[in-house]
Amino acid sequence: MDNRPSRMDNRHDRKDKNKKGKKKGKGKVIALVVGLIFLFIIAAGGTYGYLQLNKMKSAKLSKSDSDLGISDATQERLKKENADEVVNIALFGLDAREANEASRSDSMIIVSVDKKHNKIKMTSLMRDSYVNVPGHGMTKLTHAYAYGGPQLAIKTINSNFALNIKDYVTVDFFEFGKIIDAFGGVTLDIKKEEIEYMNFYIREMNGLQKSNVPEIKKTGPQNLSGLQAVAYTRIRYTSGGDFERTERQRKVLTALFNKVQEAGVTKYPGFVSALLPYVETSISKVDILKLGTTVFTNGIKTLEQERFPIDGYCNGKTIDGVWYLWTDIPATTDQIHKYIFDDVKPTPKAPLF
Repeated sequence: MDNRPSRMDNRHDRKDKNKKGKKKGKGKVIALVVGLIFLFIIAAGGTYGYLQLNKMKSAKLSKSDSDLGISDATQERLKKENADEVVNIALFGLDAREANEASRSDSMIIVSVDKKHNKIKMTSLMRDSYVNVPGHGMTKLTHAYAYGGPQLAIKTINSNFALNIKDYVTVDFFEFGKIIDAFGGVTLDIKKEEIEYMNFYIREMNGLQKSNVPEIKKTGPQNLSGLQAVAYTRIRYTSGGDFERTERQRKVLTALFNKVQEAGVTKYPGFVSALLPYVETSISKVDILKLGTTVFTNGIKTLEQERFPIDGYCNGKTIDGVWYLWTDIPATTDQIHKYIFDDVKPTPKAPLF
């Protein structure tokens, strides 16, 4: 029996053997690459970077607290937590296969520039988390973006976890590949069991993009093009399922981010020019430069990441034939706040049931 993935596997929610792995996953991190590079190279680019910002896709987003799901109770809570020392931005990696397709956010990460503790923190939210999507009831967190774009996705995150996010950055699978190409690809160590699945995704994306990117022929360390690297990050049918997929995504992230750091400041302007056409954001040019400047002038070099919900506060649950990651929302909300605002890492515990 042919057990290779199909497009339907990614387009519909299913109960399958890989769902157990999703509980253990540490969140998807495609959007993280964009967010971090976005903050660092813009500041380093100086005046050139500011001028190049005209290349990025700017998007309108309501700043109304009610439209963004920021309640009076949330504002009171954040005031007590000195939240004004932290800037939170939502990063979305889309599950789009075609241009202008209504897509779920396959990757959801909150990037927090924490001026109090001099850190950048990445809070990954599991896509299958069972939450209330305003106007649509209880469903998977990933569906919010498909139902109402970044506006509803941010409102859903804010209203469920008592946060104050007001801006976002988005990139989809194809754009992520182009970003990797702009940096000359990434070197990864390919295992034998990964080749079949990588080539399946390469053929799929070649067909959609009318491209002719070569398939993978050998194991071991090799430089991958953007499309090949994206194929690598999508694998979830080897042993370990979705857990190992998130590991692969982190490997790509690390390889790409290290390339940026090793390149040196003199090459940043070129990176700015290459990156921005593939990014959509609601952040203004002035605020982008302020964020980048804050990172550099405060000497922020520590990058940390955490996944929520953590083990012991979530479990797989089938409702009406659909698999969800049932989440202890109140406990998870407290843990997220302690992590983002108080710099306290959460402690996992034994499974709920």
